[in-house]
Order: sequence, then C-alpha cells, then structure tokens
Amino acid sequence: MLHVDPIFAATSTTSSYVAGAVSATPPIAAGGEAIPPPFTIGAVLTETRLDSWLALGLVLAAGLYLYGVHRLRVRGDHWPVARTVFFLGPGLGGIALVTVSGLHAYDTALLSVHMVQHMMLSMVAPIFLALGAPMTLALRTLPQRPRKRLLAIVHSRLARIYSFPLVAFAIFVVNPFVLYFTDLYRYTLEHAWAHELVHAHFIMTGCVFFWPLLGLDPLPGRWPYPARALLMVLSVPFHTVLGLTIMQSTTLFGGDWYPSLNLGWADPWDDQVLAGGILWAGGEFVSVTMLAVLVVQWIKQSEREARRIDRELDRQEARERAAESAA
Repeated sequence: MLHVDPIFAATSTTSSYVAGAVSATPPIAAGGEAIPPPFTIGAVLTETRLDSWLALGLVLAAGLYLYGVHRLRVRGDHWPVARTVFFLGPGLGGIALVTVSGLHAYDTALLSVHMVQHMMLSMVAPIFLALGAPMTLALRTLPQRPRKRLLAIVHSRLARIYSFPLVAFAIFVVNPFVLYFTDLYRYTLEHAWAHELVHAHFIMTGCVFFWPLLGLDPLPGRWPYPARALLMVLSVPFHTVLGLTIMQSTTLFGGDWYPSLNLGWADPWDDQVLAGGILWAGGEFVSVTMLAVLVVQWIKQSEREARRIDRELDRQEARERAAESAA
C-alpha cells in the first residue's frame, strides 16, 4: 500500500493525480499496452493473448505431460485419468484462464482482476497441479540417467528446505504482505517484466506450499495428515486479514496509479473494496476446499493402511496354519 506523495505526483511522467485533479492524458498500462476498453465478457474474449512466454510454457508443460501419459499407455502401464484431468484442466487451464485470456488486459487496470489472478495462480491452480503428480509421471517415463538426476534434485538439501511445511507456510503467508504493503506492487504496475515475474512467483509459492500438503508425488520429510490439516487451518486467517485490510484501507494500493488511468467506467475505490472481498471470500472458500481434499486423502490412506494390515494378518494366520499342519 502506498501513500500519494505530492512531490512525486507532480513530477511523475506517467501520472498526475494531485488535489483531486487527474491528468488529461492517462498513462499507458504496464509494458506500454493501451488502456483496455470497459470490462465486459466480450472484451475478455477479444483481448486474448497467445504471444506471451507464459503461454508457451503452458503449451510445453501440457505437451510433455501428455507425452508421458502416452508412453505409459504404449508400454501397457496404467495412469489415472483423474490425474490428467486435474493437471491439464484446473491446473494448467486455470493458469491460462487468468493470464492468457483477455483478463490479462485488465490486470494492471483493475485491482479486482489482479486479485482474481492472485487467487488462481497461488491457491487454485497449484492444488490441481499437485494432484496431477507430474513428478511421479516423469520418474516412471524418464530414462535411467535423467531419472537419477531428478531424484537427486528432489532429495537435495535445497528441496528439503523449501518443501519443509513450516518454511513453505512462511513463504506463502508473508508473500502477499510484502507485495502489497511495499513499493514493490507499484513497481510491478509500471514494468511489464516485473508483473509477469510476479505471476510466476505466485505459481511457485503456491506449489511450494501445497505440494508437500496435498501432492501425490514422493517428497522427503512429508508431515502426517493431522499436522498438514492443522497447517491448512492456520493459513485461513491470513487471507481473511489481508482481504479485510484491503477493503477497509483509506489509501489506494498502487498510490496514484489507478486514478491516473482515468477510467470512466471504473472507480478505483469501489474496485479496491471488491478486490478485498474477492481475496477474503475466495481465500476462505479455497481453504475449506483444500481441507476437504486433505481429509479425503487422509481417509483413503487410512483405508489403504487398514487393508495392508489385514493382508499381513492373513499371511501370519496362513503361516501359523501351515506350521500347525506340519506339526
């Protein structure tokens, strides 16, 4: 959150919002892009962009995943369809929905759109990427040497540190406060490369937090289910606090950036209240949903463990009967 500095506002080359006066020549959005038209469904559909590096990365990730599934099927191995749907649909598809579609044209013009991106990139998409188990797929399809290298990375000290739940929890919670309550957010509005980097950072932060808690891939030092559930419950209040703080703030986030855009179809103050509401309600909804997913995984794991114990008891009973028959 930034307070408007009159000296800065008077000398800024990008905007001039002083004493309620807005410059007659509004600035362009980050990266030199034009100010978008009024926010409508039609505009979102027509502003779709397919030339970004993120779009290329999504296509590459989807292609590699499908190739791995194809290789498993060719050799007769089974791969759950649900994992493929989770990874390609809400996972990669969720990222594309808020970065490649026309929503990207409004992410530096409306704080509410940016918050939708924030929720999708850091909370929704990483959950389904983790449920897609891409690392397990890679380990089952890669040749021996690349597989050993991947395992070495997974079990490296750096991976152990970042995948440790408390470290991931701290990064996940502190990240939005550092972004929105420092000059960093204004900087990302003015520079397209920084804005794109924030998108990638959101995805990585979400993956670091959710992969050890909900992911199906083999990771070192994974906590038991009760501890994971407790950590998820503890993450809920932070998004509530952040959302309410944004809604009740008396200062515009980004300083004079949004007013200086001079959008006749959107009020920066109302949009900021909406953005806080999205973060508050969305954060609680996603937290409850991921907690439900964790409980389902916990139940399934308990059932598998019970079946394993039953099989072991059956084997012991069979051995005892065989010993009695021999005697």
